[in-house]
Amino acid sequence: MKSSDSMPTVEEISESMQNFGAADYTVFTAMLLGCGAIGIYFGFVNKSIGEDEYLVGGRNMKTFPVSLSLIASFISGISLLGTPTEVYVHGTGYLCIGFGVILVGFVMSNVYLPVFHELKLTSTYEYLEMRFNKKIRILGSVLFTIGIITWLPIVIYVPALAFNQVTGVNVHIVTPFVCIVCIFYTCVGGLRAVVWTDFVQTFIMFGAMLLIVCKGTSDLGGLSVVILRNLESGRIEIPSTDWSPLTRHTIWALVIGGFVHWLQISAVNQNMVQRYLALPNLQSARKALWCFIVGVLTLIGICGYAGMLAYAWYHECDPLSTKLAKAKDQLLPLLVMKVLGELPGLPGLFVAGVFSAALSSLSTGLNSMAAVVLEDFIKPYRKTPFTPRAADLLMKLTVVSLGIICVGLVFFVEKTGSHVLQLSMSLSSITSGPTLGIFSMGILIPWVNAKGALIGGVSGLGFMSWLCVSAEAAIASGKIRFDEKPVSTEGCTYSFQEVKNLLLLVPPDTILDDDSEPWTLYRLSYLWYTVTGALVTMSVGLVVSLISSEDVDKLDPMLMAPFLRKYLKRGDPDLDQVKVAKQPKSKTKRVMKTSKEKKTELNSGS
Repeated sequence: MKSSDSMPTVEEISESMQNFGAADYTVFTAMLLGCGAIGIYFGFVNKSIGEDEYLVGGRNMKTFPVSLSLIASFISGISLLGTPTEVYVHGTGYLCIGFGVILVGFVMSNVYLPVFHELKLTSTYEYLEMRFNKKIRILGSVLFTIGIITWLPIVIYVPALAFNQVTGVNVHIVTPFVCIVCIFYTCVGGLRAVVWTDFVQTFIMFGAMLLIVCKGTSDLGGLSVVILRNLESGRIEIPSTDWSPLTRHTIWALVIGGFVHWLQISAVNQNMVQRYLALPNLQSARKALWCFIVGVLTLIGICGYAGMLAYAWYHECDPLSTKLAKAKDQLLPLLVMKVLGELPGLPGLFVAGVFSAALSSLSTGLNSMAAVVLEDFIKPYRKTPFTPRAADLLMKLTVVSLGIICVGLVFFVEKTGSHVLQLSMSLSSITSGPTLGIFSMGILIPWVNAKGALIGGVSGLGFMSWLCVSAEAAIASGKIRFDEKPVSTEGCTYSFQEVKNLLLLVPPDTILDDDSEPWTLYRLSYLWYTVTGALVTMSVGLVVSLISSEDVDKLDPMLMAPFLRKYLKRGDPDLDQVKVAKQPKSKTKRVMKTSKEKKTELNSGS
């Protein structure tokens, strides 16, 4: 314990930094009111009727707003607060995951995106019924639902932590209040409201992060001070080239594992694909994709530098050791109050930026879930189509119901012991690995059949559920620790109670309970989880399919990746010749018609 009668206590310092004033609340409230106004505009003033308008914006949206919406949806509060914490605690190695993001752009642009866009889907999982059967479509939709319900509560919880740090307001008070606004504009405005609120929120996110890094660097004495202090502590580093999959961060895990994890999020996840489908053509979708890649890399770089800045400020008095920051992901909000606390309105802008990231992700998830419930869970089992009013009511009820469930699940998120960046990637891989495996089998391996996809998907889900839950339980109980960078409390100017067995002081991979040492597989780096799930799914699916072979000639080439189509033959060459004669204008138009007819038959027939 470090104490002195003349020193203030950590509690007093914490209270003194919670000076969120009227100007800050005004800025924060203005952001919420602006989002609500956009929902009112698209829900009541410029209202568009029909499922196509509500879910994919009529498929005629502009590229730039959709690009920013993709960035806002992908970069949640988890990234804004989690990435700086990751760099502060573990070093800059994590930032090499950006190379994986670049690979995602090339693979998605040439393999996955052309298939989905040319089929004119509304739900990504319609593809699974076209390629396999209705059971696989339901399996894919269930995996997406599980993933959304486990991810969104974390997305909501993280900005509430930031708000708590700067205001002292309880997490469970601010969470429902903010989520009501998000549920409202998503419910009444549909995809157009979601995209345009994301558009505004992206500028707020970038502005808030640039503000803190520029002002913080200037006050500290310049960029050279930040670089020097991080170099001295070993935080600026190149990731290990260790081939062991048990090492938390290696260059292979970051580039390959990160690539596969983000490929699932970007290429086959309804949250993201739904926005590409809202664009009029494939060329526009590819432009949006690369704008998204550039934007994400920029924001990751800014967030990573914010972590270095935080260490440069606190290199002599670590707020985690002193408990000035009660949770790891409150580091950046703590720095914000230190750097911007004296300037009215600026802390409010930062909190608005963090909540903007969360609201964009939440609204995306709610709108995507409405599409999946309507298109995948209900429509295939109805003999008569919905009236426009009934479909509209059903989609809005889905948004409200899921929003309420996710707010309730926030109570469980705060009980976990993991850093949220790792926790979100770990839990999401329960479903992301099997989902990516099923879609990749369909698009890349023509001889995989429905039985193989089903058994492979269920096997992958079961295996990853066991692995992820067991590993997270071991981490939460303290049985597994990870190597962390050194910190100091020698320069603290306030008194604090020293806590024994601080996470930062425990040696890496320490086992706190010798009688229940976790299995070696539980130590697998979280970055390999999605890869593992996809490989298990594809391996089982391929073996089952080879045992029960299927005639490849029956496949529509439009269901496969573009580079594979020339190797597949259509089942009826004479029919192709007739279609060519009837539609001489464009080969693309001919094959588009074939796939679109197939989709119409699936949706109309029961």
